[in-house]
Amino acid sequence: MPSIAPVCVKRTPNTQIELISEPESYHSSQWGFFSVVSRHPHKGMLQKSYPLRMLPEVLSTVPRDRDTYISQAEFTKPNRRVVNLARVGLMFVDIDPGPATHLDGDQWSMRCLIACQDEGVPAPSLIVFSGRGVHMKWLLDRPIPRAAVMRWNHAQKCLVKRFEHIGADAGARDASRVLRLEGTINQKNQKRCEVIWEDRDPRDGELVRYSFDTLFDELVDVPRHIYEAEREAEQKAREERQRRRKSFTLIRGGKYGLRRLSDRQLAWDRLEDLRTLASMRSGNIEGQRMLFLFWTTNFLALAEPTKANQLHYEARSLAKEIAPGWTYQDCDLGTTFRRATAYAQGEQVEFNGRKYPPLYTPRNDTLIQALKITDEEQKKLKTIISKTEAAERHAERERQRRRLAGIAERSEYLENMADTTKRRREAALALRAKGLSQRAIAKELGISQPRVVKLLKSDN
Repeated sequence: MPSIAPVCVKRTPNTQIELISEPESYHSSQWGFFSVVSRHPHKGMLQKSYPLRMLPEVLSTVPRDRDTYISQAEFTKPNRRVVNLARVGLMFVDIDPGPATHLDGDQWSMRCLIACQDEGVPAPSLIVFSGRGVHMKWLLDRPIPRAAVMRWNHAQKCLVKRFEHIGADAGARDASRVLRLEGTINQKNQKRCEVIWEDRDPRDGELVRYSFDTLFDELVDVPRHIYEAEREAEQKAREERQRRRKSFTLIRGGKYGLRRLSDRQLAWDRLEDLRTLASMRSGNIEGQRMLFLFWTTNFLALAEPTKANQLHYEARSLAKEIAPGWTYQDCDLGTTFRRATAYAQGEQVEFNGRKYPPLYTPRNDTLIQALKITDEEQKKLKTIISKTEAAERHAERERQRRRLAGIAERSEYLENMADTTKRRREAALALRAKGLSQRAIAKELGISQPRVVKLLKSDN
């Protein structure tokens, strides 16, 4: 990856209020929401969400004399729950100072850039001094949608691990994270949060942005094409095992944890399927609200896009989405919350000589029966489908593959064969009328003599 000369940014306080522009580098003007968290003098930390179109207006009016934070991702609803994630346009690392609280902005920049070189990681697009530590941010050329958040999470985990030796906070890497806002004061030491380093393209002066796939290949031990190939192979192997065995056996992850990541992606896709199903049944879900909430919360915990201690907040957002106006007690999901905590701590449950996660990993048939999912509803789902629906989709994929390979459908093939046979029969009859023998006709048409016999007989 070509190296771009760094552009250092130094700002000195003045009497005018400086424009806050850093969030505009990763927040768009598309539909959706962002959140601002600020410390109130008497009420503690307060959060408010705004439409993205209001970003410039909000940035010009946020309180700058106190701890103020902004969400790094964008959301479909006015809160920053990960289940309402819309997109995320960057990757980031939050560096805690530890004993290095004496470092100034220039020293932090040098320390971070040297660490990037040592770890083989491209230089960040931005480095923001938070008043104590720094935030390193890699801007993406295209935002990552919610459907790809599992890959983003995995890349984030690998990115943070690269910078553990300089104080990277492993607990500050999720998509719902808020980071200190540029231009505001860190009340712990009264220092100002500011951009201290930018990586700009000398050709147009724009901040350097990276392809997520390129960063993924740089950060993850297994390149993306190998990761996807192994994941596809695992999926086929799982389907084969399910055909041969009545129960599902959990296979532990390999050296790079690919199997574990695959399980998380499956859990996330099932969560999305249940949200789709609830949306299709909106207004007619009265007797299944708790069942939907239980399974969506279970799969969210299995996917682990956020910490287990934040799960009850996510569950409330899911409940509002599944059945607006419906309320429930946290104790109704107490078992799920406890199991999620155990799962996050790496605990397992042993049953009949096998080890399982403490959360539920049901088969598709179990979910279909429990939620009474119809064949028509399954056609709009991604993973929660019956074997019949799966076979139909496989057949359709095979048809598409054959079309792309230029292979004709069986009906088309038979039709072509019928036309060919008809033409050969007419030609054989014409040659026979001229007095040619069967052997001579076979030689003339380039077919066998027995075939000529059949063509001539079929006309009788």
